[in-house]
Amino acid sequence: MIKTIIGISLFTLIIGGRYTPTNEVVVDATIYHAVEGQTDSTPLITASGKHIDPSNPAGHRWIAVSRDLESLGFVFGKQVMVSGAGHMDGVYTVEDRMNKRWTRRIDFLVNESMKGGKWENIKIILVDAR
Repeated sequence: MIKTIIGISLFTLIIGGRYTPTNEVVVDATIYHAVEGQTDSTPLITASGKHIDPSNPAGHRWIAVSRDLESLGFVFGKQVMVSGAGHMDGVYTVEDRMNKRWTRRIDFLVNESMKGGKWENIKIILVDAR
């Protein structure tokens, strides 16, 4: 816990962002692949209009967010610090939107070689809430 807080604080200090407790949201997280069965009919284009590299989708470090998070500032282009998801922890950019049936949830865009992935009660923080 202390390690995570120190890491987040150092990161925000380095990039000049701000961290306030009101920016923190607890969500569940899953993974998704850039394939038609898990997206829409244009799986290589995100809801924000970005084009996904089919040879390495995970290299973008993009997430999709449930629509309820948008009103909290988690909108396209915003950087988000994720903690509590083990090897998936780190900074991601919001570039996609989830189906409206989901709430309090994010999806990590990953390569098709990664199978399975679900984390509960992870923390997401807007890196720069300005």
